[in-house]
Amino acid sequence: MTRTPLPGHRQRPGSTVVVERDADRNPRIKRTVLPGGLRVITEAVDSVRSASVGIWVGVGSRDESPSVAGAAHYLEHLLFKGTAKRSAVQIAEEMDAVGGELNAFTAKEHTCYYAHVLDEDLPLAVDLLCDVVFDALFAQRDMDLERSVVLEEIAMRDDDPEDLLHEAYSTASLGEHPLARPVLGTEASIKGMSRTSLRGFWRRRYAQERMVISVAGNISHGEVLRLVRKALGERVDGDRAPRPPRGGQARISTPPRMVLRCDDTEQAHLMLGVRGIDRHDPRRFTLSVLNAALGGGMSSRLFQEVRERRGLVYQVYSSAACYADTGNLAVYAGCQPERLGEVAGVVRDVLDTVAADGLSAAELARGKGQLRGGLVLGLEDTASRMSRIGKGELNYAEHLSVDETLDRIEAVTEEEVAELAATLLRRRVAVSVVGPYAHADELPNQLHEVVS
Repeated sequence: MTRTPLPGHRQRPGSTVVVERDADRNPRIKRTVLPGGLRVITEAVDSVRSASVGIWVGVGSRDESPSVAGAAHYLEHLLFKGTAKRSAVQIAEEMDAVGGELNAFTAKEHTCYYAHVLDEDLPLAVDLLCDVVFDALFAQRDMDLERSVVLEEIAMRDDDPEDLLHEAYSTASLGEHPLARPVLGTEASIKGMSRTSLRGFWRRRYAQERMVISVAGNISHGEVLRLVRKALGERVDGDRAPRPPRGGQARISTPPRMVLRCDDTEQAHLMLGVRGIDRHDPRRFTLSVLNAALGGGMSSRLFQEVRERRGLVYQVYSSAACYADTGNLAVYAGCQPERLGEVAGVVRDVLDTVAADGLSAAELARGKGQLRGGLVLGLEDTASRMSRIGKGELNYAEHLSVDETLDRIEAVTEEEVAELAATLLRRRVAVSVVGPYAHADELPNQLHEVVS
């Protein structure tokens, strides 16, 4: 298989390139950059009868100012409430009538609107998604209605200890950096957000140069382009206005390092981690292998040491996040409150051991195998393929084939993992705790020692 080395952001507007070919040299993935900067990338999968469409927008919670905290997620709700052509009921009815799925999600750095339909219903999916994203009405009544829905979602988040834990960890590790802000915003920011400010955020941030339309399934690239041009009309030409700068390129302030959220829970929930690497770091595949072997499965170092050998927890795992300019590697564990200090100490000991000695050859092989299997098995449906090419184009403006990705994983060496572990796992630790503690003084001494 071959691919073009040309990144999407450097491709000439109005042109189409073959990004990847199959074993018979037939085009599999194509990319077109429309005159207004909108990128359309497709993957043909002839063996299926479905199609998945996504509109990816490079706008998330980190792009918000404090006065509009939660705007990106609020928009995700509001855009489905009606357009010039369709009411909210019509949007739902049209998708239900073909048995399709229509949804959206907001993250720290992007928002995605997507549909999964039969291949014959691709025209509806493209037209409906473009209508929602580009032609929303922003009626005041809908704004008020969705404000209540978002506030309910915030209340639901506040009732979930793991959601609270992740937000507290963001504060502990990133301080005042925009990435530490909650995706949902706050009750105060949502209540105070006006129609004018939210619509202004949409108009400024939803620039075509920040958007990618990705489609995967039993489709042709030419047909997708025809449908996109039909749905958007003259808008595909764009105004070529400079896209607004990415919000929140602020330097990470000195964070508090330990954040406690008091909650009357049966378990104590712990997140302990270190500053990681950004997504453009060439060591990101090494980090993936390290994370998988450290806490990615039942054979991982953390699972075996904390649960299997000591029986301290039911659930323990590690996770790695890579953003545009920073990242983190963190461990989650849930335990009885009286065991919190011991759990924190064991987790810290595991991290110290891996930092000093790296991973064994067997652990490295299992970590690689886990990543390879997860990657390939995750591409069994068109929604996963759509997500892979869309998110890859948005984040990197280029594409790695499955074989190239597998090769990158396989090329990771014990020495590279050991070097990265020694670098990351010796960094200062950030900790968040959610549990039945009224004050940080009630937390066990072992936890304070881990932080200090």
